[in-house]
Amino acid sequence: MASLLACKVRNKLEWYEVYNSVGTGMENNMDVENMRKILSFSYYELPCHLRTCLLYLSMFPEDFEIDKDCLIRMWIAEGFIQWEKQGKSPFEIGEFYFNELINRSMIQPIQNQYGMLNSCRIHDMVLDLIRSLSSEENFVTVLSDMDSTSPSNTIRRLSLQNGKKSDIIAQATRNLLQRARSVVIFPAAVAQVPAASSCRFLRVLDLEHCNLSHTDSLKYLGNLYQLRYLRLYSTHISQLPEEIGNLQFLQTLDVRSNPISILPSSVVELRNLMCLDIDATTRVPNGIGNLTCLEQLSWLCIDGSTINIIEELGQLTELRRLWIKLDEWNDKLLGCLRKLQKIQELQIVPRHPDSIDRCLCNIGGLDAWVAPRHLRLLNTQGICWFSTLPAWVNPSFVPVLTCLRIAVRELHQVDLDILGRLPALLHLWLMVDNKNMGILQGGLIVSPGSFPCLEFCYFFEFVWPVVFQKGAMPRLRVLELWLLFYVREARGIASSHGGRDLGLGNLPSLQEVIATVQCEGASKEEAEQAKAALTRAAKMHPSHPHHNIRICVYWL
Repeated sequence: MASLLACKVRNKLEWYEVYNSVGTGMENNMDVENMRKILSFSYYELPCHLRTCLLYLSMFPEDFEIDKDCLIRMWIAEGFIQWEKQGKSPFEIGEFYFNELINRSMIQPIQNQYGMLNSCRIHDMVLDLIRSLSSEENFVTVLSDMDSTSPSNTIRRLSLQNGKKSDIIAQATRNLLQRARSVVIFPAAVAQVPAASSCRFLRVLDLEHCNLSHTDSLKYLGNLYQLRYLRLYSTHISQLPEEIGNLQFLQTLDVRSNPISILPSSVVELRNLMCLDIDATTRVPNGIGNLTCLEQLSWLCIDGSTINIIEELGQLTELRRLWIKLDEWNDKLLGCLRKLQKIQELQIVPRHPDSIDRCLCNIGGLDAWVAPRHLRLLNTQGICWFSTLPAWVNPSFVPVLTCLRIAVRELHQVDLDILGRLPALLHLWLMVDNKNMGILQGGLIVSPGSFPCLEFCYFFEFVWPVVFQKGAMPRLRVLELWLLFYVREARGIASSHGGRDLGLGNLPSLQEVIATVQCEGASKEEAEQAKAALTRAAKMHPSHPHHNIRICVYWL
């Protein structure tokens, strides 16, 4: 109710209309019926385009975690996204729709490990409502053992959730799919996957986790000329048919978690492709630079035999998300990234753990790069060092930066203060190189009011102490520290900051603490004292995170 009223103007008559529409909830003790009235009113208050997008969620089972990006790309493939905003891509408009449904409490948001909005769930009662409305309008047909809607003469969108009622489902899939626009099949119904030849008008096909290794379901895939969205995530296929190049309208291709060594050469003919999701073990053919509509590319593997891909990447100027795995750093990447001015998510990481040391020898590889203003995520963990904190990392230049995972050789108090003013930062992973730089003096302070939104903080190779003052990091839930304690240099500093107290008690939302202290020049007794002090501080925390404490101390 609050979400509904928050979206309405503060007009007395309109608010009374809402009040009179939902009743008291006590008439005849019909709690469920009154709840449905409230939800129905919220549904009909949605703009038409949001109603359509919400009804589409009836494709998914109860309590299913729905990937945000996949859902938006399904909406795009179905033509639900209205391109009314100039300068905005269809995906950006879809994100606006998604956030509107969250703001109205019609869907429930879920964050990923970086604190970014990654997926959603739909409440059971909302799902019941939209299933009912969807069935009335023949918008989605759901076939499952638990909750099925009766197939009409024509199935527009099919959600196959369970295959036990094989007689009903088989009849539906054989005879009623001639004009289906969307088919989503869940693993329990894999035996009922329809042949591609029976769905010639299909725009959306999602077979996630369906084992297709013993079927020929993809034999006629190239005949689905209207297909816009194809998701074959974890379907146990080892190759795609060469005829996939026939799908000239295809916008999304997801073949992750499959033993596919190389994509067909015809993939580069998919000129409308906007999203290509593959594994780092899957190679792309030459000519990837032809996919000039591409907005999302992950994970792309670049090694010695595919180094020419870097130059082709520079042609993909519409890229919003680029995730790369490297065998070793290549300086050509800098020139490529300068051309990609629409990047919002950039990850460049080592392909193998054993190549991290080799990659981290690269110092200053990205120093000359300036990020676009709309950057949300940057992860160069384990691939290269920034010499100092880049000048563009400041609240006025990257106001929407949400996740930052970088290594900086030299970090000073002023740099930490600048990071603390980033208004949208939720996740910070920061490594410094103080030991090799000869910076043995610690005393960094996380000041009051800094890091207002941060929930995950990882500080590595910082010199003891790092002090968290009252009012800093008010939302921090997870803290991981790797501190270097140089006894001779740090004793005076530690005493001036209240002994070994790092101020963990000043972090009101703290739930998990992982701390490693490496003591140089310390005795075993001094090292144990440091460990005891940290453990005691964590256990005395008002949020009682001591059930999630891991503290290790090493001395050299």
